[in-house]
Amino acid sequence: MSRFKAAIFDLDGVIADTACLHFAAWQRLAQQEGFEIPGDADERLKGVDRMASLDIVLERTEPGRYSHEQKQELANRKNRHYQQLITMLTPQDMLPGAKTLLDQLTAWSVPMALASASKNAQAVLEGLGIAHQFQYIADAARINHPKPDPEIFLTAAAGLNLPPSECMGLEDAAAGVTAIKRANMFAVGVGDPKALAEADLIVASLEDFDAKTFFGPQA
Repeated sequence: MSRFKAAIFDLDGVIADTACLHFAAWQRLAQQEGFEIPGDADERLKGVDRMASLDIVLERTEPGRYSHEQKQELANRKNRHYQQLITMLTPQDMLPGAKTLLDQLTAWSVPMALASASKNAQAVLEGLGIAHQFQYIADAARINHPKPDPEIFLTAAAGLNLPPSECMGLEDAAAGVTAIKRANMFAVGVGDPKALAEADLIVASLEDFDAKTFFGPQA
């Protein structure tokens, strides 16, 4: 079994379920503006950047209702709603197995980076109490091309000063897994096996991930 020198994590759906907070922020915006969000938006919004998410959210509004400038304001207002919600995050909001895995990797001195589409990733990590465990954060502010483009994972690997082939990426979205593979990394999919079929390894949650096999001290 191959061993790796670093772990690069997606945030939403892998370490914490902040996707539900994003959706709640979009719902608050929709309520303020008086439009209805598509019924399948909750799933489609996962791992998508802010303006692309807005396009999904506005699908049921009449064409031309909002100008480009107004859309920017809507996206910014949604982000303010989200920032209010993440102030309520605590370490108890981490997903099953996440804290144990991060603590194991920290104990073994395994470098960790984040590859998140969120521009609020730092604030989320601080709310969860784990910001000190990450050596580098690659977020939407550092890249030009969203997942499934590999740029964010390549940026994270470069931030750790390691070649991509020596890094493992952990993702819960199909587009993220594709980005990991395009970056020439080993991909761990966390969640639905059908959606994450491209991954090299699939686990239901981080509770099921055997860190020692890939990162633990060798006998």
